[in-house]
Amino acid sequence: MAQVSGGASTTNSNYNPNANYGGPLAVITTLFFMWGFITSMNDILIPKLKAVFNLNYTEAIFIQFTFFAAYFIISLIYYIISVTKGDPILKIGYKNAIVIGLILSAIGSLMFYPAAETLQYPLFLGAFFVLASGVTILQIGANPYASLLGKPETASSRLNLTQAFNALGTTLAPIVGSYLIFRTVAEDVGADAVKGPYIGIAITLVVLAVLIKLFKLPAVGGDDDELVTDTNASIFRHKHLVLGMVGIFMYVGAEVTIGSFLVNFLAEDSIAGFTHDEASLYLSMYWGGAMVGRFFGSIFLADLTSKKRNLYLAVIGVLSLGYAYWVTNQELDLAIIFVGLVVLNLIAFYIGKNKANRTLAVFSGIIIIALLIAVFGTGHFAMWALITIGLYNSVMFPNIFTLAVKSLGKETSKASSLLVMAIVGGAIVPLIQGALADSVGVQVSYLLPIICYAYLMYYGIKGYEVKK
Repeated sequence: MAQVSGGASTTNSNYNPNANYGGPLAVITTLFFMWGFITSMNDILIPKLKAVFNLNYTEAIFIQFTFFAAYFIISLIYYIISVTKGDPILKIGYKNAIVIGLILSAIGSLMFYPAAETLQYPLFLGAFFVLASGVTILQIGANPYASLLGKPETASSRLNLTQAFNALGTTLAPIVGSYLIFRTVAEDVGADAVKGPYIGIAITLVVLAVLIKLFKLPAVGGDDDELVTDTNASIFRHKHLVLGMVGIFMYVGAEVTIGSFLVNFLAEDSIAGFTHDEASLYLSMYWGGAMVGRFFGSIFLADLTSKKRNLYLAVIGVLSLGYAYWVTNQELDLAIIFVGLVVLNLIAFYIGKNKANRTLAVFSGIIIIALLIAVFGTGHFAMWALITIGLYNSVMFPNIFTLAVKSLGKETSKASSLLVMAIVGGAIVPLIQGALADSVGVQVSYLLPIICYAYLMYYGIKGYEVKK
């Protein structure tokens, strides 16, 4: 799932070379796991609530619309306050901001209980909005804080590590959610199945909030001169930033919409004919591919010898085989297919030559081909084509983000908040695909994300260029 840097500065003026940042980083990393888990649970609830309330696809996808609309609204409020009053997080501190985000998310999780008890779909949407509002605050606070917990020159590697754990959360959520919502309450067709999981999430979030409040986290801050910007010039004069905002909109929208309809896609008789329970496990493989791709990205970015790099890549390959073997219920042939897709993804990384724009263009082109196969193909060939997209979505967000803020200097913080707002694509694109799915069917509706990736290919080829 998309990771963002908030509006706060990411240059640590209080960095202490003698301090041990390992413990605090481990605590913060749990947050990345949790919001990845929470976000991926949406993909499980969409088919569940669709059945409970007898919704069409457009109505059901309002779950994602509400969730990601909260990103836009909260980020917009944050941006306005930052511009007019100063950065809120730098005033209250990263720890307090994170605790507020956790408590707000816990409240949203608890709201699922009365929503299920009264069987009111609007109450579910309200719960999603409050939950996502808390996650947004966590994103704005935890991302820059993680980058500040250590040497400035290793900030990128720390973010890669935390994002890998975020991907672990998105990978495990479909498996856990499938078991708790579809298996343990197989005879329950109502919404009561969501009560237990979200009460558990709420308790976990509150415990994390208490631990972080009690945990001695190091004080970090930004350099004062980085908060100074040219108020007479519009930040929108930077064409590559504006195009990058559109890129974030397109990427998040495409990633979310692919995952949102994947369970229903795999349930189609012409594709796999899976039950929702079975399809949820393959949804895990879609998000698991994103996790594998992020580890690949981390390895290629790290300063490693060829021997170590090859060793780490081999380890990931073996772990991927074991993971796929487990998810597919010990179907070795299916596990081998997944590893084969992983190898193809590795080859694509080499073609990208570790350049953000080149990798973005190459990966977008591959995804377009995969989507065409998914739309016009049938059976497991179409199924695997859609699942493999997770591998190529893996490093798109950091690549787009890096290209969009290039050469912005002291305006980088303000640009970061604008890029966060662009995550609203996760609300808009799935809603459009939902309308398409109602009119032309789920499979054909996957033509929509092709438009998104065609734009990303353009951005990687031409749009990223900084105009002097």
